[in-house]
Amino acid sequence: MRQAMIHGPGDLRVDEVAEPVAGARDIVIEVGACGICGSDLGYVKQGGMPTRNVVPMPLGHELAGTVRSVGTEVRDIAPGLRVVVDPMNADNIGNGGPEGGFAPLLRVREARLGHNIHRIPESMPFETAALVEPLSVAMHAVNVADPAPGEKVVVYGAGCIGLGAIVALRRRGVRDIVAVDLSAERLARAMALGARAVVNAAEEDVVQALGREHGTGDLYGIPVVRSSVFIEAAGASAVFEEIVRIAPHSARVVVVSLHKKPAPLDLSLLLMKELVVRGSIGYPREFPEVIAMLSDPAIDVAPIVSHSFAFADFLEAYRTACDAQRSSKVMVHFSN
Repeated sequence: MRQAMIHGPGDLRVDEVAEPVAGARDIVIEVGACGICGSDLGYVKQGGMPTRNVVPMPLGHELAGTVRSVGTEVRDIAPGLRVVVDPMNADNIGNGGPEGGFAPLLRVREARLGHNIHRIPESMPFETAALVEPLSVAMHAVNVADPAPGEKVVVYGAGCIGLGAIVALRRRGVRDIVAVDLSAERLARAMALGARAVVNAAEEDVVQALGREHGTGDLYGIPVVRSSVFIEAAGASAVFEEIVRIAPHSARVVVVSLHKKPAPLDLSLLLMKELVVRGSIGYPREFPEVIAMLSDPAIDVAPIVSHSFAFADFLEAYRTACDAQRSSKVMVHFSN
């Protein structure tokens, strides 16, 4: 079969590899759809994950499909079951582990239902189900922030995680959501998903715009906006610094984006404002919550997916995902 593999920095190929076989406690899944993650783009750029030293490295971790075969000791999973995979509990699939989701077939080692394998409804399209993993990242960030319905929330970054955060915030009953990004196309998706207002940082002053939308105030002579929760999904040091500078007293700041270099933190402002700054990574408990959310017919996450490609066109899908100005979530489909 064919499999997407990283051979070195910038060296992404689709190789011929042997089809996987389930061990006694494993399963093999026919992949229906797999999304390209921002971390995938980073892995290609740096040539894989240096800390794990797997070369060539299989790619792909946002996936859904159908169980094809199970090992002799697997009792709770049967062929034909439609599932999503939790890659963090499955030997780091697509994240430096020995398997990756950009292939027609995927072996999941030590498969257990409710642990690294989760059932999805028969009616859920694989393209929707493949969003469970990134939306679980977004949902966890919202759960860490723990906003109340009446609070004013700012989401910096309208990529897949930021857009997913908007969906999760709406699910919690939050309605006053302002999205900030540099891309008009991404901001249009944020509005379609339920943001009350958007700010294009390439066209207007963000602080003034947030003051217009959420109000302004003064704290010890320091001008602030009256947003109470900030979700930082942009991954830019300047954004984090801006949030700390303009946040009001007792604001909560959740960092869910990957920062590739240290960001300075003004401890005087942290002290005076009694800010709560928390990180959010992964999804310790969110897969079932997101599957339930996506099973609700009132929830429409279609605006998150900007492009869909057949696996035969995987390298074109990858190039499209690299263009952040015109793409959001790029989805790859398989026919088995």
